[in-house]
Amino acid sequence: MNYSLELLKIGAVFLRPENPFTWASGIKSPIYCDNRLILSAPETRKVIERGMADLVKTHFPQTEMLMGTATAGIAHAALMSEILNLPMGYVRASAKDHGRTNLIEGNMPTGTKVVVIEDLISTGGSCLDVVKALRLAGAEVLGVVSIFTYSLRSASSAFSEVNVPNISLVSLDELADEAVKHGYITPEQRQMVIRFRDTLNK
Repeated sequence: MNYSLELLKIGAVFLRPENPFTWASGIKSPIYCDNRLILSAPETRKVIERGMADLVKTHFPQTEMLMGTATAGIAHAALMSEILNLPMGYVRASAKDHGRTNLIEGNMPTGTKVVVIEDLISTGGSCLDVVKALRLAGAEVLGVVSIFTYSLRSASSAFSEVNVPNISLVSLDELADEAVKHGYITPEQRQMVIRFRDTLNK
């Protein structure tokens, strides 16, 4: 299945070198991947969620619960939990300031084998905050499954340091190759995007 093409077909990838996007990490990027658009594209949504579910089954067969990252990973975790018939929950960006002041939502007994669901990985910082919160709450975090990764070395190193594998459905290199192949960007634009990523990897 060509998952990269599915993202391209619904316009989930934007190229804007003249007016770069700002990532949550503060990095200025000529490319932006908006996976929230998957939710409003039913056919692509089915393909992506089943692909993600297959990654969980293949790489983390012992999974007992899915945990979405707030906010982008929540819907994907919910859809995948239906496919896999697993319980799900999510981790807030910060604890509630009322009620039970929860940071983690969902019934997660101590020792639960959890896979974190994320929409995309850039530096990995916010996702690793979720991993830390889950571990502090007693979860056994098996890994992270994400839709897209920019394939930054800093992210790979950060995940390795805390012994958490990250498996992504689509990488920047794969997507850029498909974008050229199907006429979404020119070869020159592909070089610009890859050069941007490689600069961050130095």
